[in-house]
Amino acid sequence: MAINVLAVHSGVVGTEQAAGNSVAVAYSVAVLCWLLSAGVYIAAKWVSPEMPPWAFCFWRVLIAWAILIPIVRGHFSSMTALVRARPLELLLVGGIGLAICQGLVFTGLEYADATTAGIIMALIPIITMILARFILGEPMGTWQVIGSIIAFLGIVVIVVKGSPALLMRLDVNPGELWVVAGAFCFGLYAVLLRRAKFESERLPLLVLLLGAAVLTALPFYLWEIVSDERSALDGSGLIALAYVAIPGGALMYYLFNWSVEALGAARAGVLLYLQTIFTALLAYFILGEHLQPYHLQGAAIIVVGLLFVILLKPRTGPAATKS
Repeated sequence: MAINVLAVHSGVVGTEQAAGNSVAVAYSVAVLCWLLSAGVYIAAKWVSPEMPPWAFCFWRVLIAWAILIPIVRGHFSSMTALVRARPLELLLVGGIGLAICQGLVFTGLEYADATTAGIIMALIPIITMILARFILGEPMGTWQVIGSIIAFLGIVVIVVKGSPALLMRLDVNPGELWVVAGAFCFGLYAVLLRRAKFESERLPLLVLLLGAAVLTALPFYLWEIVSDERSALDGSGLIALAYVAIPGGALMYYLFNWSVEALGAARAGVLLYLQTIFTALLAYFILGEHLQPYHLQGAAIIVVGLLFVILLKPRTGPAATKS
């Protein structure tokens, strides 16, 4: 904003150059955001033998909330008013999207590899579109239906590891199903957030939703303390938690909000697919995971489905446009 205002005095060329630089910075920020996000899958997988998933989830959202809340202190009055007016909606939306979603994914990573989880999470835009059709009544054309079916088949290929025999025996990795459930919860979160239309700026609203996530994750965390023998905060768990809560949590959330403000939600959201690539690369170099043929087959099928959904958008007829 400040760059563009200052550039007005230098003429049109200066304004266009500043705007171009601003967009370039925004894209760089968005790419960094998804790189940090991919690191969360690696950290969760790395520490899964030592740290239970809901402890990981609880401390991540709590620390991220604590770091971000001083930044939005100027919005406390409006945030308090929103909490008083719509507490249950905030709890529902934040709990589903920032607590239950993460808890399910972290649970899945105890059994599934990070590469597979990253590919499955690429389904989020399609899941969101399908849920928006049924919950919000948003249009969904024939090509979107076809694309969704194709993408779903890609996930099936990955879950059964390219072997129909595993599907017939129902011999699938439960961790991958947990990750699919996590992707569904995030899609539901996106739709519920759109329907709620909270009257708040993005970052203060994010802080409120993180607070709701803390409250939602707390009972699961307390249950783990009683039932799980693993230590919640020990050794590599502290290192992993420091990453997912600070660069992979508070900073990542802040950068995403910045990229959305600069690029718009649509362009910033499309870059989500970079997360899948970054996850696969980081899993290879850090965890020693390797892409298997079924990963490539399933990913290729998902990409085809995504292209159907993204490129062949439903047309709005004249009558619908007028109304």
